[in-house]
Amino acid sequence: MLRYHHFSIRTEQAYLYWVRAYVRFHGLRHPAELSGPDIESFLSWLADGREVSPSTHNQALSALMFLYQKVLRLDVPWLRDIGRPRAARRVPVVLSHDELGRLLTALDAASAAHTQAALNPHGLVGRLAYGTGMRLLEVLRLRTKDIEFDRSAIVVREGKGAKDRVVMLPAALLKPLQRHLAAVHRVWQTDRAAGLAGVHLPHALARKYPRAAESWAWHWVFPQANPSLDPRAPELGKRRHHQAESTFQRAFKKALDEAGIGKPASPHTLRHSFATHLLQAGYDIRTVQELLGHADVSTTMIYTHVLRLGGGAVRSPLDSLLAGTGPAPFGPPTLREPPARYGAASSAAVPPPQPGIVNTVHPVVLRASRSRWACATSASG
Repeated sequence: MLRYHHFSIRTEQAYLYWVRAYVRFHGLRHPAELSGPDIESFLSWLADGREVSPSTHNQALSALMFLYQKVLRLDVPWLRDIGRPRAARRVPVVLSHDELGRLLTALDAASAAHTQAALNPHGLVGRLAYGTGMRLLEVLRLRTKDIEFDRSAIVVREGKGAKDRVVMLPAALLKPLQRHLAAVHRVWQTDRAAGLAGVHLPHALARKYPRAAESWAWHWVFPQANPSLDPRAPELGKRRHHQAESTFQRAFKKALDEAGIGKPASPHTLRHSFATHLLQAGYDIRTVQELLGHADVSTTMIYTHVLRLGGGAVRSPLDSLLAGTGPAPFGPPTLREPPARYGAASSAAVPPPQPGIVNTVHPVVLRASRSRWACATSASG
């Protein structure tokens, strides 16, 4: 049923996990025998006993709703009354340019130390993730036909939400990518000579184009070092898959430690850093939204919060105080008493006329007038 609705393999694995956990939680009873309180007790155990995040809580609830509505086809009106937790908005972790330089250098060292360094270019994967804003899985699923050197573009096929988009190919990666593809091409030739099954093709393309799986155009840009069985088609024998996410994740975690970066970063942090640095460079948020593949601009707006919280956005009053340009640290400022009649020539408290000001006004009155004008403007806006 999950494949009938064209869910991704990650969604399929997650939903099966939560359905199994739900059945085991209630002593292997059939889900048709359970009701609303049973689901609520399971979800309460996840929230209180396991202390899962709101997103994980929502995922488990979605899996149970799919089980009852699509698989068991039961009319369960109580299922719609179960509330969903509200996910908290978190400020993403962003690395500075200096931290990114140290991290990528450490990734290069991790790749060089690998026994098959040519097929484990961790530094190249990290540079592509940061230089294009692609998700890690989008980078690892690239096919050779998706890289268009002639127009310096990369086509991201079936990204999140099964959407395609085009991102830039960084000029700094033209030569490294060409050298890497030359090494991958030798691996492809070895697979063809050994009669190995072709790579996995999406949907029904393997039936429409029987030889496409063995072609160079559909080969992975980042293949695994060793062939393995396809979990969805083990009868085909071993074939070449793309590099596993866990391989790069382990290298990334080790590189963080070697680079001396104490932030709770992950490979997805490279994508956050890409978006933040583009906005800092003055690029339009709609352009960043298209490059990231966000359906709603509100998702991209989270990076503007990072900009507003940065040190360059607002200057702290403490910095002004220490620089000697701010107000006195303690007590109200001492103000001169205004004259009885403003504009009187005999009053010594009236300052000399300032350039650009038509009427000479006492500074206290001028500040008060500006304050009232600002309040009126904000109220009318």
